[in-house]
Amino acid sequence: MDYYHISAEELGQGAKIRLEFPGDSPAVFFEMAQDMVRTIREHNAAGAKTVFICPVGPVGQYPYFVKMVNDERLSLKDCWFINMDEYLTDDDEWIDASDGLSFRGFMDRVVYSQIDPELVMPPEQRIFPDPKDPGHVAEVIESLGGVDVAYGGIGITGHLAFNEPQEDLTVEQFAALETRALDIRPETRATNSAADLCGALEDMPYRAVTIGMAEILGARKVRLGVFREWHRGAVRRAAYGKVTAAFPATLLQNHPDAVIYVNDVARERAY
Repeated sequence: MDYYHISAEELGQGAKIRLEFPGDSPAVFFEMAQDMVRTIREHNAAGAKTVFICPVGPVGQYPYFVKMVNDERLSLKDCWFINMDEYLTDDDEWIDASDGLSFRGFMDRVVYSQIDPELVMPPEQRIFPDPKDPGHVAEVIESLGGVDVAYGGIGITGHLAFNEPQEDLTVEQFAALETRALDIRPETRATNSAADLCGALEDMPYRAVTIGMAEILGARKVRLGVFREWHRGAVRRAAYGKVTAAFPATLLQNHPDAVIYVNDVARERAY
């Protein structure tokens, strides 16, 4: 595809999703953290709630976010963080939070426990999709009046959260998918095992629970960060390719306020 050959200098020209280029990876993560803090600050000043969809991947924004919150004494008491997904056992139970792969464990270790207890939101405002109650996420979002910003990244198959491609669905059908448990595709397991388990593929879970495309696309804003070498191809297909359920990130072309922050590595041409 011609879009894989778009140069770093030309990337963004004619793109169907807005691309921004903060610089290196720390600059991308800092930009995402700043966006989180700025949104909460503005909502707090207006006496309004803040509702985020949050990823565990990318994660580089969280140390910046924690420091800004603590330094600024920014209250998160009116914030709801809805995490995108979690790995499951073969019996469709959450993996244990003590497992190094657990997204629940990560958020506790790196985010919630690092924020001053006087500032952090209560546990009931830290939401994870539950395979035993998949409708809960949508109920929470509706009760809060919608999601302000969905943060995240792009997976190797174009997946957002664990919304893996479903080539048999129309764009409209795929966009309507809600929170559910599902199989993780082999490409995703291989890529994640390389990044998280040094290639220990047989120890990667086969199942996950994920919020749906409906929840992500329903957010008022979407902000993604891409930073790996293989993101060169992913961001180009997302921003220039045909909108299709075969590459979920392309659906953001139809979103009114979506931005992808691209680091200097992912900005280079794919090949």
